Amino acid sequence: MTEPTPTPEGLLVIDKPLGKSSMQVCAAVRAKLRAGGAPKRIKVGHAGTLDPLATGVLVVLVGKATKQQDRHMAGEKAYLAEVDLANVSRTDDVEGPVEPVDCQPVGRDRIEAALPAFVGEIMQRPPAYSAMKIGGRRAYALARKAQTDEELPELDPRPVVIRSITIASYDWPIVTLDIACGKGTYIRSLARDLGAALGTGGMLRSLRRTRVGPWTLDDAVSLDGLANELTQADLRHV
Repeated sequence: MTEPTPTPEGLLVIDKPLGKSSMQVCAAVRAKLRAGGAPKRIKVGHAGTLDPLATGVLVVLVGKATKQQDRHMAGEKAYLAEVDLANVSRTDDVEGPVEPVDCQPVGRDRIEAALPAFVGEIMQRPPAYSAMKIGGRRAYALARKAQTDEELPELDPRPVVIRSITIASYDWPIVTLDIACGKGTYIRSLARDLGAALGTGGMLRSLRRTRVGPWTLDDAVSLDGLANELTQADLRHV
């Protein structure tokens, strides 16, 4: 009698493409594992959501490794974030609707002077369009029903840790920030709040995650670069 194939377990580091949700990436990985002989109901999860409009490092956990999700999610994360200082958005990103702000260009020195206020343990208000819950309902579900900005749900600020922020490049109105932060930090909120501090617009134009814990883009493979049939040999040990 042929012995059953052991259920794969381990980790993949994916460079998540633009436009796909984190769960869509997990579903694609699950399909490739099943094609490689894994059980139909093999568990596949991720260590930290990336919005569809974001790209970069997504740690995908397979099999028994999904039990280590909290440990991987607790790791420090790093991002390259393009912040648009000339516009605002109800979603705090390009999903919109986007509205221009009547403001004057600011110098790089003013931005550098504003950044230290956002470093350390700070209180941060999550975006109205987020997965945070208000009275048992997701904030984004309530926000979608809002007819005006005044009707958008107001979430309570919560503590987050931002290790460092530096300016990678600046060409008005786009400032690209290199950010290292802890779990639960909303980069969209940081873009919004930086603009408020400068008296300009403030919304996230693009976001690329460059690191999750020890895993970086150098460790990542594109979704299209994965084999059509994944097996234990394709997974990293955790």
